[in-house]
Parts: sequence; C-alpha cells; structure tokens
Amino acid sequence: MLDSIIVKAPAKINLTLDVLHKRNDGYHEVEMVMTTVDLADRVHLQPLNSRKIQVESNNGFLPTDKSNLAWQAARILQERYAPKTGVKIYIDKKIPVSAGLAGGSTDAAAVLRGLNKIWNLQLSTEALAEIGAEIGSDVPFCVHGGTAVARGRGEKLTFLPAPPPCWVVLAKPAQGVSTKDIYSRLNLETMKHPDTGRMVRAIEEKDFHTICLSLENVMEEATFSLNSDVKMIKDRLQQYGAEGAVMSGSGPTVFALASGQSRADRLCNGLKGFMEEVHVVRMIGTPHKPL
Repeated sequence: MLDSIIVKAPAKINLTLDVLHKRNDGYHEVEMVMTTVDLADRVHLQPLNSRKIQVESNNGFLPTDKSNLAWQAARILQERYAPKTGVKIYIDKKIPVSAGLAGGSTDAAAVLRGLNKIWNLQLSTEALAEIGAEIGSDVPFCVHGGTAVARGRGEKLTFLPAPPPCWVVLAKPAQGVSTKDIYSRLNLETMKHPDTGRMVRAIEEKDFHTICLSLENVMEEATFSLNSDVKMIKDRLQQYGAEGAVMSGSGPTVFALASGQSRADRLCNGLKGFMEEVHVVRMIGTPHKPL
C-alpha cells in the first residue's frame, strides 16, 4: 500500500447543455457536451490505520462532513473493498465552490481514482465510473476526464476527441444560484435547444470557429432571471471580444473561449475591475492518464 498520493482534479465546462424532458424517477433527461479545463483542485490522500474518513480543506466554504462528495466516494470504496482502512483527505481547493464547474464531483472522482491506487483495488476506470454514478451525475465524466457527450442524468458517456487547443476565461459572480430553482423555471415546451450534433462535428473537425458559434445552454435564461450578474458577465465578455461565451452547468460561472492568450488576458482584465473570481486557463479535453 502506498503511503500517500496527490491526485489532480480538473474542472469541467459545458460546451452545450440541453434538457430534454422530466423522467419518471424525478430527474431530468439531459444531453450535453463536456470537456475539462486546467483549473484544478489537488486532492491529497493519506491512508489511516483506523476506519476514520477525515476531510480537510483550505477553503472554509467547503463542507467536510458526510455531505462532501469526496467523503461519500471514500466511504463507498471503504465499505465494499477496504473495510479496515480509513483515509485522510485534504482538498487544496482552486475551483470555485458551487460554480457549475463540477468542483465537488471532480474531487469525488479524484478520491475514487486515488484510493483505487493506494488501496491496490485494481478496479477498472469503467467500474470506478459506475460507482461514481451513485454519488453524482457528473462524477462518471470526472472519473474519465476528457471530452464527451453525456446523456441520461449525465452518466451515459460517448467520448470525443479533444477540442482544438484554446484559452478559457472563467468568471464567477459572488452570488450563487440554486439548481433546483433553475430547473423549476425551465419551460421545456418553448426553449430553444442546442444543436448537439453540430458541436460534436465541430469538435471532431477541430473547427474552433464553429465550436464558438455552437456554445449554448438552455438553463441560461432561467439563471439570468434569478441572478442578473450572470447575464451582465456574458454580455461584457461578448462586448470585449470573446469568440464565444456561455454559462457552464446551472451557473453562475460564465466562460469565454479565446484562440490566443492575448485576447484571453484582455477579457480577464476587462472583468477584474468589478469581480474577484476570474481565471484564465487552458482547455485540456484529453482523458486522465493512469495513476
């Protein structure tokens, strides 16, 4: 058994997000194109001789109890495969909390991948992703990383090649939003749906211009109605010359794509005057390397 391990846990963005209908189980059927970016938490895992699962973080807003998805990931693996072993989890948080960037899900995925290594469980990535689906809809994607079309609740994945290299400007307003409230405001009858097929073809053809034109998220209007800052950020990014801009997940983070770093830096500087959470990162889009 390894003494400890550090696992990189990158954020995800939604290039498209579509809600198709409400399912019999109460969830919504979604179809979305997701990819990873180089804004990442670092998840430190240290085995304990006791059965205790301990979560700590440098971010005071992050829960460290059973509601934390990383804690839940450790408990599932412990109960099924390593009942006599515990773990100390330290999350060095770089991804904003409650931002629509899958921060909690990617931490949980990092715990699954890391404990699989240090506890020598020898589970396949697919098996870890199936366990992840029990924790949250975005966890299976975060276990794999890369770029994919996600369907069902988000757990049914069709993998794609990486989009062409580019810069991503992430901007999160101070006020958060409730995903439940946003879903309650969606009008499935009248909404304009993204052209997921167009986005997939653009990614496969490395067509950056069409990727930018195909960015779309059906949750935007509902989120705008709850938090006007989100629309203001998107409008400003477009005014400052973003080649494409859209909200990620249920928000409130908006991101812009830029083919060059100088344009990305200009977008970032244009926002920094009136908000704190602005990041310039690279798109990753490739699956995680084995640990």
